[in-house]
Amino acid sequence: MPLNIPNTLTWARIALIPFFVGIYYVPDHVMLAEDKNLIATLTFVTAAVTDWFDGYLARSLGQTSAFGAFLDPVADKLMVAAALIVLVHLGRVDSLIALVIIGREITISALREWMAKVGAAGSVAVAFVGKLKTAAQMSAIPLLLIQSPVLGMDSVVLGTVLIYVAAVLTLWSMGYYMRCAWPELMKRSR
Repeated sequence: MPLNIPNTLTWARIALIPFFVGIYYVPDHVMLAEDKNLIATLTFVTAAVTDWFDGYLARSLGQTSAFGAFLDPVADKLMVAAALIVLVHLGRVDSLIALVIIGREITISALREWMAKVGAAGSVAVAFVGKLKTAAQMSAIPLLLIQSPVLGMDSVVLGTVLIYVAAVLTLWSMGYYMRCAWPELMKRSR
């Protein structure tokens, strides 16, 4: 496991998860709900920015590695899953929406791993619809966490619309990746 700046940032994202979740376990008489929301939102946004930054550094410093390529998406999926579970617990996201998004992440991760093992990883490379899904969910989650007006807009309404958009794009992208992998799946199932 190469220990370099990008991998260290990825490990830091993973280390933020218990802190992020733990904020909501602080008793209300110790920390106001608004403060918990703000700290959780800032933590999530920091993780999201760090995700972009570690990829940029890996490429620009020539520090890409197989381990980093494995760990980076794992860190992303863990943070998003933790955030969705917290939001379900707080009653801000419907459990079906969280199940769709988390279930898709697990399914596509497993599909990509299998496709890589059979030498067909290129057929399930990240597509534009997957990037749209990520943009929608990474915008929705902070809006649902903050629970305060953002630029004069109701963050709850905007976040709810975006999380539903993310769920639709989640299903669409899963269908796209499954369709791309289908010929290989059929060939290997015989």
